Formats: sequence, C-alpha cells, structure tokens
Amino acid sequence: MSQVSRPTVAVLGAGSWGTALAMLLARNGSPVKLWDKDAEHIARLCSERLNQRYLPGIELPELLSPVADFSGALDAADYVLIVVPSIAFRSVIRKIRSHAGAAFNLIWASKGLEPDTGKFLHQVLDEELPDHRLVAALSGPSFATEVARGLPTAVTIASTDTEYARKVAELFHCTRFRAYTSEDVIGVELGGAIKNVLAIAAGISDGLGYGANARAALITRGLAEIMRLGIALGGQRETFMGLAGVGDLVLTCTDDQSRNRRLGLALGRGVALDEAVTEIGQAIEGLHTARELAALADTRRVDMPITQQVKHVLFDGGDAATAVDTLFTRELKAENL
Repeated sequence: MSQVSRPTVAVLGAGSWGTALAMLLARNGSPVKLWDKDAEHIARLCSERLNQRYLPGIELPELLSPVADFSGALDAADYVLIVVPSIAFRSVIRKIRSHAGAAFNLIWASKGLEPDTGKFLHQVLDEELPDHRLVAALSGPSFATEVARGLPTAVTIASTDTEYARKVAELFHCTRFRAYTSEDVIGVELGGAIKNVLAIAAGISDGLGYGANARAALITRGLAEIMRLGIALGGQRETFMGLAGVGDLVLTCTDDQSRNRRLGLALGRGVALDEAVTEIGQAIEGLHTARELAALADTRRVDMPITQQVKHVLFDGGDAATAVDTLFTRELKAENL
C-alpha cells in the first residue's frame, strides 16, 4: 500500500508508549501527529527528532510530526489513538468531544481503571461519547522500547465491531508487529489492568529475595485472580489465556523494564513508596489500579488475595514481607479458580 493511501493518525500522549506506537504507525506509512500537553517536551521532540526523555537514541521517523496544538493534531486525522495515563483519560476524551466534527475512529492503548471511580476506560468513553461506536482497545505484552526499536511484538485489538477491529489491526500490522483481533473488550482491558498490580506483587517478592519459585507461584495464582474477576464481569476465558492475559502478565511480572515490577522491587528492598515513585519518574498504573480493583473485587464478592495484599501494602501501611507471608500461609485448599 502506498504512503498516500495510508490513514492519518493523531496520537495523544508522547510518553514512551505513545511515542513508540506513533513511530510504528509512521514507519508503516501513516502520517502521524504526536500531541502532548507538555509543550516543552513537544518542542524538544521537534528540535532533536528524538524522545530523549523516554526512548533515548531512537530517531523519530520522517512521517511523525510532534505538535503542541490539540486541535491541530486532530485536524484531518482519520484515527485518534489515545495513549495517556488512565487518570487523564476522561479529560482527553472531553477535549476530543469538544473538537469540531469529532466523529473519529478511536483507539486507546491506555491501561488501568479510572482512579476514584474504578470505571473501565470503555465505560468512561461510553459516558463521554455515548453515540460513538467505532472504538477499539489495544493491549498485550509490549514494552515501548522494544516496539520503538522494531523488535518483534504481538498484541490484541479488541472491539465489539469485528470489522473495525480488523481495520485497526491492519493499521498497526507489519513484519515486526502482529495484531490479533478480539470482541472481548472487557477481558482485554481487565488483563491490561490487573497485570500491573500483580507485577507489583512479583516485584515485592523478588525485592525480598524470595526467589523464582515464589515468583512463579504469584504469577500463576495471579492469573487465577484475573480469570475469576474477568469471568464474573463477562469476559471470555480464552482472552485471559492469550496475549492480553497471561502474555502481558508474564512479561510485566518478570522483566525490569516494567515500572510496576520496579516499584515492587523497591518496596521489597525497603524503599519508601514516595521515594520509589519519584525515582521511577513515570506513571505507574498499578499503583492506583490496586485500590480500584480491590474495591471492585469486594463489590463483586470475588476472592483476589494477591490484589488485596498489594492494596494493603500501598495504601494501608502494610508490611511487604508480611503481605507475602500472608499469601503463603492461607488455609489449604484445592487448586482451582
């Protein structure tokens, strides 16, 4: 397909993940406008042609244009890709809604639940743009640096509109980036949210020096938590065994590129929460999602002991070592969901 026939994309959010996806789309031949609320950050992207803050040393493709003007980013866009922290998701949707002729094809690659409300991002979108139907979520095991470097990656595109999911998958798909499709939006979103909380748990365990056996146990039982809550919410079991479920879970729990895992490592080593967050210096979705998921589990009466213990450490002053020990000393039971 020639470059002139490729759709134009506005990418909202110039952090590591937003920039990496913008680079991928531009390399695929789509003209891309990359917007961020930080005008100084955008100015540096323009002058250096690098995102030195988050993806050092990787040049921006020619078809990628950083822009500071929100309306300018959306003008002439065929697709709008939202890649902002969950806390900013609603405000960005409202900005899109206020834009003249806001009938865009929407995609979001943000992960997590909305802080304070505990709502999934598709629910936020439904509230703010109730008549918008062409929407899709992108999720799966994907570190931004590896996507930006063009390393092989596979993700899931979820939409209730199967034809739209296919079109979005075609937009991203290339020899080094494989996009599968799914109709299970809630399952894909949930997998991307819970895995961050479980990565904090795995990091805590490793920070305490508890070893590979404990990490494997936490990942496996964490998957059971994902499936219990996911099925209770109407998600599909197959989703949780796929890229957006176990794939993203294993990646995030085992590699130190994960901010959530690094937070857990720091807490396990005795670093104070505020200090660890400051040192990481980027959004840590699992931090806020832990509280919202714990509340959701209580409401739905779903047993999620790992999630509850992470929430206890982060927000109730719980001791990290005691939290892990509590999980391993629970009453004996059969292994099941």
